Amino acid sequence: MSIFRKIDKVLGAFGNIKALERTHVDTFTENLITNISGVKIAESKDGQLYAEFQELAGFDFLESTILSRENIKTFKGAKLSFIGDNNELILDSDITEIESDYSNISNRWMTKVSYVVTKDDIKFITQKKANLIVFEYKKKSIKLYVIK
Repeated sequence: MSIFRKIDKVLGAFGNIKALERTHVDTFTENLITNISGVKIAESKDGQLYAEFQELAGFDFLESTILSRENIKTFKGAKLSFIGDNNELILDSDITEIESDYSNISNRWMTKVSYVVTKDDIKFITQKKANLIVFEYKKKSIKLYVIK
């Protein structure tokens, strides 16, 4: 145990909130990460993308989960671009407020984002016509390569 961890434990015992946050082991978020629903459709050194489709009130949704080393937090929504050789599909997020959950066990951020899709969009995604998927938020992006 490092000297800083010992100091944090002592400070946490006295009620220091920052020290308690640093020493807290987040098993809840880590459990969510290990039990992600959906199928891994893309990955790169920047992260992994899991996806599943759901129908709600006659609308089809793409429920995506992104595991990355970056904290994704925005109030302006995000775009998910599926880029193929001759075609491209761009989806806008269903909601504008997006925030990641952090797991200090695996040092990863988990971000869940929903997109409204059509039957043609589902066909495009499931047939893996894209080679590259780009998740864009604010002025940042995460590039992921489709698993064939």
